[in-house]
Amino acid sequence: MPLLGADMEAGTLVEWKVKAGDAVKRGDIVAVVETDKGAIDIEIWEDGIIEEMRVQPGTKVPVGTVLALVRARGEAAARPAASAAPPPPAPAATPPAAPTTAAAPPPAPGARVRASPAARALARERGVDLASVVGTGPGGAIGREDVESAARKAAPAAPSRAAGIRQAIAAAMARSKREIPHYYLCADIDLSRALAWLGRENQRRPVTERLLPIVLLLKAVARAVREVPEVNGTFVDGAFRQSEAIHLGLAISLRKGGLVAPAVHDVDRKPLGELARAVDDLVARARSGGLRSSELSDATLTVTSLGDLGVGAVYGVIYPPQVALVGFGKVGERPWAEAGRVEARPVVTATLSGDHRVSDGIRGAQFLSALGRMLGAPEEL
Repeated sequence: MPLLGADMEAGTLVEWKVKAGDAVKRGDIVAVVETDKGAIDIEIWEDGIIEEMRVQPGTKVPVGTVLALVRARGEAAARPAASAAPPPPAPAATPPAAPTTAAAPPPAPGARVRASPAARALARERGVDLASVVGTGPGGAIGREDVESAARKAAPAAPSRAAGIRQAIAAAMARSKREIPHYYLCADIDLSRALAWLGRENQRRPVTERLLPIVLLLKAVARAVREVPEVNGTFVDGAFRQSEAIHLGLAISLRKGGLVAPAVHDVDRKPLGELARAVDDLVARARSGGLRSSELSDATLTVTSLGDLGVGAVYGVIYPPQVALVGFGKVGERPWAEAGRVEARPVVTATLSGDHRVSDGIRGAQFLSALGRMLGAPEEL
């Protein structure tokens, strides 16, 4: 069971996309897991052959539980244990009981409960007292359906998906503020050259391929990371692990409440058109419940923007185990002084929330300076 967020403790296996004996390669979707963030497609990280399923669909297991065994191609299949006992003989068939038209009442105290082995096993798993269950099977026998019905009636109402997401966010943010010594910096950036270039670029593109400002912002962040790599990576086991790859987590609000921050992979390597398509695809899948496990676990730095809601500046909380978060506010006309003149220009406030265990204000300031310089030369992004 993969870790799909700093706050995740367990997940429920919804379905297998493969079966024993199937060949798989790195990146294949092999299963779907349900978490507080929704249903997530689980990728496999090794080439090989699926040898054995260890967890059945519908089972909730802790992070780190082995879900299946995979053997390398060319490796011999595991042999069954030599001491394995032969299967017991099948029980003799019994004639079916006469059908009944009504459910039998619960058995009297002390009476032997008639229930199928499957129903007894399920009752133990769900903590259901068979003596209180009304059987609807032949002769009043209790079946799995009867136990399921009794368990549903006894169970408290499950929290809504929105409430679950809110709890997950609360756990992660509380951990962040407990463990990470945050520092905060901000810088106003003149976007006049960036927006003018974007307007010219979009004029020559088909409507369906036009670029949004967020694409320039993400690419500029990725380029600035190359100059100040201390903001890109994770803090694990008491040490900073710098990431060579730049996978930017993008904070996305969900229609039913809460948010996720899946990663756009290799932002620094993607041309702007490809990056725009990747962002559109990621937002659509985040809101429809089609994210991949790597997108929820690979982010090396998160970017958030609330400018479309009129917010001037965002001072975010770092998402552990990452070590920084970049925020963007609203792009709006403000007085801008340059070369002895004051004029109205489109300006955005960029912020950096940094982890003081890894970087300090000087390096954070250098990152914001590099970010402004990148946005001042959009044709180079």
